[in-house]
Amino acid sequence: MTDNRIDNDSIMDEHAAKETGITDTESGNQSSETAVEEQNSETERLTAELKETKEKYLRLVAEFDNFRKRNAKERLETIQTASKDVIISLLDVLDDAERAQQQLEPASSDQAIQGVVLVFNKLKNILQAKGLKPMDAKGAKFNPDLHEAIAEIDAGKEMKEKVVEVLQNGYYLNDKIIRFAKVVVGK
Repeated sequence: MTDNRIDNDSIMDEHAAKETGITDTESGNQSSETAVEEQNSETERLTAELKETKEKYLRLVAEFDNFRKRNAKERLETIQTASKDVIISLLDVLDDAERAQQQLEPASSDQAIQGVVLVFNKLKNILQAKGLKPMDAKGAKFNPDLHEAIAEIDAGKEMKEKVVEVLQNGYYLNDKIIRFAKVVVGK
């Protein structure tokens, strides 16, 4: 009976060893699967982080490019309108020169008229070279964005809501309005 017990114990030990061996193998498989899953999740996290970093980089590059373009445009506008104050102050001189020319035309001295006309044309050409352009308002449809109505008169059906007379010329400097035309509008 003792032999039977030893045999039974041996068989049970062998059986237990086999079961333990299987459990150890399964345990090894589970730990390697867990390690693979952890590596996969780490890879996914790093991939997502890389993607997010790339998107941030692209946004920053685009934002900087927009800043650079906006800055260049503002600089160009500043350069184009840098002489605006000087030209605006010269507009009064231009108006006076136009009035002087109108007063001199009926006069008899041709040399005086030619001298004033020469100076007036020279002033106009210099200002036009700097970007000054007069508005063509007479006969045009009244536009409150361009014209300042001083008076309104009866001028007939064809001149209704049109500029009948220009009292003071309006001007553009590099296609931006620097002075509105003062006009009389037909009603």
